[in-house]
Amino acid sequence: MIALLLRDLKLALRAGGGFGLGLAFFLIVTVMVPFSVGPESTLLSTIAPGVLWLGALLACLLSLDRLLALDWEDGSLDLLATAPLPLEAVVTIKALAHWITTGLPLVLAAPILGVLLNLSPSGYAALVTSLLLGTPALSVIGTFGAALTVGLKRGGLLLSLLVLPLYVPTLIFGSEAARRGALGMDISTPLLMLAGITAACVALLPFASAAVLRVNLR
Repeated sequence: MIALLLRDLKLALRAGGGFGLGLAFFLIVTVMVPFSVGPESTLLSTIAPGVLWLGALLACLLSLDRLLALDWEDGSLDLLATAPLPLEAVVTIKALAHWITTGLPLVLAAPILGVLLNLSPSGYAALVTSLLLGTPALSVIGTFGAALTVGLKRGGLLLSLLVLPLYVPTLIFGSEAARRGALGMDISTPLLMLAGITAACVALLPFASAAVLRVNLR
């Protein structure tokens, strides 16, 4: 399992799906928002939690179309399906590799980019905590979407259409936790909901992803 994780990390970095692309997109979104809504600090502080969460969510989408496509193209996916390692464990490792190369760098960059949007000082801890709890769910859901569209030509757009509605609950509770933190309010309820969503995704979706892959590989 460790060897497969290291292999997927190397593939993600070499195939254009590493953290650089996601971070660049995250930075562009954050920088362009003040140009579109104006430089008013009060307005930017109000919308900062939602903008940062939406930027992180969209950045996670950039590398999803290559999550399983590379293994499909070179035949590695067939070998992994027949390996002693269960296919559920394979998709879980791939989701973990995606989170390490995409989700984790976004979590670390969010406080720095929050300065550009005049995020309230009290909101940084809530923002980072919500992203730490929520971004694993984005990777697991994205892996499920990648399993549904693997082997399809130009499946990137279809993948986005399938995955984005599933991202909505995570976006709602993640941005709400960050917003409440910025206002100095209690954030325990949205964080618990966010943790519950992530736990449910990690527990259930690898089995669904593995079942879909088995159908596609027949």
